[in-house]
Amino acid sequence: MKIATWNVNSLSVRLPQVLDWLAANPTEVLALQELKLTDDKFPVAAFTEAGYQAQWFGQKTYNGVALISKAAGSDVVKNIPGFEDDMSRVIAATYPDEAGGTVRVIGAYFPNGQAPDSDKFVYKMRWLDALRDWVQSEMQKHPILVLTGDFNITFDELDMWDPVGLAGTIHCTVAEREKLQALTDLGLADSFRLFEQPEKSYSWWDYREFGFRRNRGLRIDHILISQALTARASACVIDRTPRKNERPSDHTPVVLTLSA
Repeated sequence: MKIATWNVNSLSVRLPQVLDWLAANPTEVLALQELKLTDDKFPVAAFTEAGYQAQWFGQKTYNGVALISKAAGSDVVKNIPGFEDDMSRVIAATYPDEAGGTVRVIGAYFPNGQAPDSDKFVYKMRWLDALRDWVQSEMQKHPILVLTGDFNITFDELDMWDPVGLAGTIHCTVAEREKLQALTDLGLADSFRLFEQPEKSYSWWDYREFGFRRNRGLRIDHILISQALTARASACVIDRTPRKNERPSDHTPVVLTLSA
């Protein structure tokens, strides 16, 4: 069973790339972020033709999330219950698990935060607290759970191309990492770090200054899994190939493989 995440930075622009990637990489659940389109513009027919189901939660110009899956999702939740938010950032659904039973998948586009001294950073901190509280309650109901998406947070210096120069900047602050640690403390594991990985492994590169070519990136796209899944995780990789496309997203997919 494969579960993947990809911030596509506009699905209307990147749809052919997503469909090509799915054709080459059959995936049980693909979480998408930054759709940047309203619900009525979501290309459901294209995914149906490709043999996939879809749940989506769009927003004009900004944000927007979706779950693309082989099997239909159930018990769909959009955004964090009880947290007032006009941004489309979270979508969750339950899917059949190849090992029997079900797996709960939460796909999220975490706030960017802009800068540590901004109002948007305050919103990010509040959002992260609300997410943690909700995920904790979800894990009580769904012990087999995956939290994935664009977290806009690095775990540590290994996730930064320039640990010294980027220290304390957005995505790399102590405050953000403490909130990320609070999520993992619920009993979630960073599936990428369950395996030996190449040095300087990143999932995002700035479009400017040849960021990808020079591998000046950050690892901010994560797949966290509950303890019930850690023994079944057989691989987690960053697929750099789509970042080489013409007009690529600035992010690239992260893919988790689970044994049955």
